[in-house]
Amino acid sequence: MGAIAKDHKAKLLEIGGMPDHIHLLIEMSNPDKFSHFVRDIKASSSLWINKNFLCLDGFAWQEGYGSFSVSYSSVESVQKYIQNQEHYHKTMSFEEEYIKYLQLHGLKYDERFVLG
Repeated sequence: MGAIAKDHKAKLLEIGGMPDHIHLLIEMSNPDKFSHFVRDIKASSSLWINKNFLCLDGFAWQEGYGSFSVSYSSVESVQKYIQNQEHYHKTMSFEEEYIKYLQLHGLKYDERFVLG
């Protein structure tokens, strides 16, 4: 994923995942190409996972994705959050946390589609 970020002239600042999701903190010089970046990350990582791990049904990411901008002053705290996801998800599921952030920031969503 770091190589894909580099190909898109982006810098991968932090990466971390759980069994049901992944977080990437990236610095990107051309945000107009963000959807292309996400497409390439998902396609390449799916191919790699299916090639290197036995997934009986085949691995695929959900159709959509969530994206939030982060101020430079918050980068360090977001990095720490990503590094400690396992701790945070002991008390709140990813789905609960994601919905909480959407509501906290006043973002409208349709629960039927929010997590694929």
